[in-house]
Amino acid sequence: MTMDRRSIIMGGAGLAALSGAATGHSQPVASSAPGAPGCWVDVRQHGATGDGATIDSPAFNRAIDAVAARGGGTVHVPAGIYACYTIRLKSHITLHLDNGATILAAAPNGTVGYDIAEANAFDAFQDFGHSHWKNSLIWGEGLHDVAIVGAGLIWGKGLGRGDGKDDWLKDPNGPGTGNKAIALKNCRNVLLRDFKILEGGWFALLATGVDNLTIDNLLVDTNRDGFDIDCCRNVRISNCTVNAPYDDAICPKSSYALGEPRITENLTIANCFVTGNYKIGSVIDGSWQKMPASFAKTIHGRIKFGTETNGGFRNIAVTNCIFEDSRGLAFETVDGAMIEDVVVSNITMRGIIDAPLFLRLGRRMRGPKGRPIGTLRRILIQNIVSSNATLLPSVIAGLAGHPIEDVRISDVFLHQVGGAPAAMARVQPPEEELGYPEATMFGDLPATGLFVRHARNLELSNIEIAVATADPRPAFRLEDVVDADAFRVKVPAGVGFALKDVTGFRSFGSRTVLDRTIAGPFTGVV
Repeated sequence: MTMDRRSIIMGGAGLAALSGAATGHSQPVASSAPGAPGCWVDVRQHGATGDGATIDSPAFNRAIDAVAARGGGTVHVPAGIYACYTIRLKSHITLHLDNGATILAAAPNGTVGYDIAEANAFDAFQDFGHSHWKNSLIWGEGLHDVAIVGAGLIWGKGLGRGDGKDDWLKDPNGPGTGNKAIALKNCRNVLLRDFKILEGGWFALLATGVDNLTIDNLLVDTNRDGFDIDCCRNVRISNCTVNAPYDDAICPKSSYALGEPRITENLTIANCFVTGNYKIGSVIDGSWQKMPASFAKTIHGRIKFGTETNGGFRNIAVTNCIFEDSRGLAFETVDGAMIEDVVVSNITMRGIIDAPLFLRLGRRMRGPKGRPIGTLRRILIQNIVSSNATLLPSVIAGLAGHPIEDVRISDVFLHQVGGAPAAMARVQPPEEELGYPEATMFGDLPATGLFVRHARNLELSNIEIAVATADPRPAFRLEDVVDADAFRVKVPAGVGFALKDVTGFRSFGSRTVLDRTIAGPFTGVV
């Protein structure tokens, strides 16, 4: 990183205040506060120094234990830099980070460091990071009524990314190494609000089996995933900013990490900004420095449902979100799970890499043997604007005999860069049934706006496809689609719809596409 890290932590004039706090000149905090349900304890009362060098996690854990023994309350973290290894949460605990307070993930010293990753009999069915929780800066299991709040910072400087790219780690998942800023397993009634996370490791947050989870007004500037919401129920993510250049910003999952296919359901993502094209730390410090142009083809930073999909997703709403210089919105089920009853609305996108919208039903089947192929159905997408997206169109791709069903896309403007070579219009993409789900998995695609294969009951209304540079590909290409309605669509000059093995197609009410009804099966252009 080229930025001034202390300016992130303190913000200019705050350095003087931290200096006083770090040398013990701050005023002590009372042991209780009016209106507090239990007690209010300062971590310094249990030996924390906040000097940025002393390992303060033992003091944090003593403070948490003391408050929990009294029935619960608040553990207060005043301004200072608290170098820590693992902090273990307990039920009825609020961890309050004051403005100017930083919990700093210290680098492990040999085998001295973070709690050891626990055993998991099911870790073959998802990546290492999804299978373990204790090897984290802050973790809790089987807890209820827990909160982390306040205007402070969690800085995962000493955490690994889990991929071997940390030069100072000999073993990215070895003993003493932590790779998550916050990890929660089988908890309920959890609140995360107002704080910031810098360099959160493999996951800034991994929540697995967490019910009644509220994540509000977090600012996350991280080196891999932002939020991984796995096998959770009743989740509200709102008013968050996530910059994640190297991985996904908000990533609901439904893995087999708990030993069962648990559904992620009743999930709302609202009023969030996601991106993958700012230097890490520059969003927190407000300088908003773009990544170099050479990085553009590999940026992430999106909202993605998947890829771990053993349980599925149900009752999902994504609304009022902004995507900038990132990959697009993805719904993927490839391990036997369902995705159903989804509403997406009021999304604005700029500079999307690799497909503004990506819906994929595949059969990777990473999970216990015997699972049937999953389903993807009842998806409503409306009020979307995307500008300056790259060559890949939006994609809806099911499997032969296992179509994606009941998709409605309306009031959408998709602007692509265009300019594809003529040969791309004749490409027949491979099926890639077993492939890892990404919009790039099929290679070049023969459509400028939307490529659909293996789908049933598709409705497209009030959609415009536009290109910055003339493109020889049809605006829409449909293959093995049954029952498709296109109403009031607008396309660039050239072919509007290219159809292959399409049954039950109707276009009407458009200026640039002829009104036509086709019983099918039909192969040709409209």
